[in-house]
Formats: sequence, structure tokens, C-alpha cells
Amino acid sequence: MKAENINVSINQPESETQDEQTHPDEKAITRRLLFKLDTRILPIFVLLVLCSFLDRTNVGNAKLYNLEKDLGMSNTQYLQGLAAFYPLYIAAEIPSNLVLKRLTPSIWIAVMTFLWGLFCLVMGLVHNFPQFIALRALLGLAEGGLFPGMVLYLSGMYTRSELALRIGVLYTATSLSGAFGGLLARAMASIGDKGGLVAWRWIFVIEGVFTCLVAVVTWAVLPDSIAKAKFLSEEERAVGMKRLRGVENGTGSKEGEERFQVKEMVRGVANVQTLLTAGAYFGLLSGIYSFGLFLPTIIRDLGYTANEAQLWSVIPYAVAACTTLAVAFLSDRLKIRGIIMLCTMPIAIIGYAAIANLPAGSTYPKTRYGMTFMMAVGIYSSVPPNLAWLSNNSAGHYKRATASALQLAIANCGGILAVFLYPDVDGPSYHRGHTIVLGLLVAGWFLILGNVLYCAKVNRDKGRGLYDKYIGLGDDREPGFKMVM
Repeated sequence: MKAENINVSINQPESETQDEQTHPDEKAITRRLLFKLDTRILPIFVLLVLCSFLDRTNVGNAKLYNLEKDLGMSNTQYLQGLAAFYPLYIAAEIPSNLVLKRLTPSIWIAVMTFLWGLFCLVMGLVHNFPQFIALRALLGLAEGGLFPGMVLYLSGMYTRSELALRIGVLYTATSLSGAFGGLLARAMASIGDKGGLVAWRWIFVIEGVFTCLVAVVTWAVLPDSIAKAKFLSEEERAVGMKRLRGVENGTGSKEGEERFQVKEMVRGVANVQTLLTAGAYFGLLSGIYSFGLFLPTIIRDLGYTANEAQLWSVIPYAVAACTTLAVAFLSDRLKIRGIIMLCTMPIAIIGYAAIANLPAGSTYPKTRYGMTFMMAVGIYSSVPPNLAWLSNNSAGHYKRATASALQLAIANCGGILAVFLYPDVDGPSYHRGHTIVLGLLVAGWFLILGNVLYCAKVNRDKGRGLYDKYIGLGDDREPGFKMVM
């Protein structure tokens, strides 16, 4: 079958599934296409996410091996160094995506990766606090464009209805990075004082070298687009490019004809759903960042040695990884986002409530450790539905681009807060830090509930004809565009 004979419906509404509108041969080609995309792209992105979270959280592992003492830093300076990562990280997100459009993804993503790997490596050679804080800031600048760049890239390779599970795979990698980071830090610490470097320096050097190697692999393997993917056949490329013009989020979309308008950006900024999901994501990321940075210390303060803490920190992350992937799959299959978050977030809320109020020390060590499982599972599994939700309910390219960027920018501010939540003086109970994250998660749950109710109201109003005046606009105001709940 020649590519030009493939018949693809590019204006079908979501209610008419691809299975109903596609030729059997085309469905077979689509299955082969998705298999090839998944096996070529997702492993590279998983490695990138793994490197990113290793290189931003390895300071938590290095702290256990006398990072502060060797650099002559106080705990306050240590926290300031952690916080220095986030301002440039947040500032780099939108400019990086603009560069991504001008350069090829394989080059720009590889360049970003190589730079932050280099900065991580050099961090293992620093000798004082100013050098430490400067490299943390540069690390944030280099990494800032990674996740928005990956989401932007994936949106050009997959249809919207296929994105949630892929985002779930990426966030599974974030929880796995915590598990892998603990094992890797334990292994590298066993090197000891060799080659003129102490244990904590080897953590930065080896992880930096690994990241630079992943950058080279990214440059060599990552396809720039479906049209340029050499591993696809002519038929697969034809189907892949045509299916991206379809309408997955409702009827009447005109995104293929859309031109830049400031009012579309305003719609993204003023969108109620943007603020609600961003607020909830802020709480989730506050938990994720603080959890990843301080879990080894929390476990050690329960009575374990530094080496034992690295190993025991692996298990909660591994369980969270499996749960995150399962929840993302279920969210896609059931086509629900907020409703599923109303079920997953209470798991983390219970975990934080318990660990914040249990006495520290040897009284309840197993119970406190058990709560870290609930904290990790509830937080990590709630993120993919949240990210997919806003994208699913935003039609109009520039509104969606603005809303998604703003959501990430607001949420990533949680990283700045997170580094100050667990100072050493609050150990080993860390009651204040756990209580603050608990409050943010509870507030986030109510924001998600508010967004579910808002989406339900919009759908009811569309059913009653209150949105008929928007017929023909081709965006999420169309009566046929139903909000995902």
C-alpha cells in the first residue's frame, strides 16, 4: 500500500474513535508506528529524566558524606545553595522552548544535557560556598528547558489522547531516579578517598560523566520529527504526520490554521483551570523536591547509618514508580484526571499527617518508615493526571502553550520553598516541614475538587446551549468540546 493512498480523517470528533474511522491496514501501520516511537524515544527521555533528577538531588546524598564540613558551609548556606537552583531553572523554561523551535531537538536537548552534566562534574571539584552556589545556579539554568522541551517534543510526535501515559512514564523515571540515586550514591561512596577525591566528590563526578555520555546518545539517536525519523517506513511517516492533524479533544478545532494572538495568551493566563491545577501542582512538587532531597537524612535519623540510609531509601521510590505508571494507565483508560487525583492525593496526606505527629527516635521507627511509602505513592502518582488534565482541557495552540508554561512556572516555585522546609535543627522529627507540606497537599486537594466541579459546570452549560455563541471558533469554548474531569 502506497503512502499516498492512505486515507486519514483529519477532522473527526473525539466521539468518533480512530478505530471507527480508520482502514484496517492503517490501524496496523499506526500500531507499528507507536511501537517504534515508544521504543526509540521513551528510553532516551527516561535516561534524561533520570540524569536530571540525579544531578539536582545528589546534594542530598552527598550531604551524608560530609559535603557541608568539607566546604566549610553552615546548614543555612547549604539550603541557600539548594534554592539557587530554582530561579534560573524557572526562568529558562519558555526561552528554551523558543530555541528548541529554531534548533533541532536532538541538538538542543543534547546540548542542555551535556552542559548540566559538565556543571555536575565540576561541582565535585568545588572548594567553597561561592563556587557551590554558582554551580547550582548554572545547573538550574541548563536543566530548566528539559521537561517543557520534552512535553513540547512529545506533542509533535503523539496525539493528545496518547500523551498522558507517556508523561506517566517520564514521572515514573523521576521516582526511579530516587531509588537509583540511593543505590548509585552507596556504590560510589564505597570508592572512598581515592584519586585525590573524597566520597561525596565521586558522587558528582561519576554522575556528571554519566550525564555527558547520555547527551551524546541523545544527539545520535533522538529523531527530530516524524518526517525525519529514519527508522520509520514511508507509510509510517505518512500516517504519523497525518494523524497529528486530527482532533482528539473535541470538535471544531482550527489549530492548524491558528496564528499568534495576544488574546489567546491572555486566555491561558486568566484560565481558572490553569490557576487551580498549578496551585495543586505547587503542593505536589513541594513534596517531591523535599522528599527527594531529605529522605536519606530522614531514614538515617531513624537509626540507620549513612550507607544503610542510601539502601533503605530505594524501596519507597520503587513502589512509587510502579504505582505512578499504573495510575497514569488507568487515567488514560478511564479518561479521567481530577477524579483520580481526588483518590491518590489522600494517600500522601495520610502519610504526611502520620509522620508529622509521630514522635521521633526509636518509638515508632517502622511506622515512620512505612509512612514514607504513602508519601511517595500519593505524590508521584498524582502528577501525570494533573499535567495531562490542563492540556486536555485547553484547545487553541497558544492558549495551551501559555497555560502549560504558566502551570509549570508556578509549580516549580515549590522547589524554592522545599529546600527550606527541613533544616537540620528540626531533625529528627521535622514536624514543621511535614506539617507545611501536609497543608499544601490538603489545599491542593480542594483545588482539584474545585476544578472538577468547574469542569462539570462548563459541560452542563454547554449542554444547555449557553456556549452556542462560540460555534465555529475552533477552540475549547466550542459546545462540542467537553471538559475532561
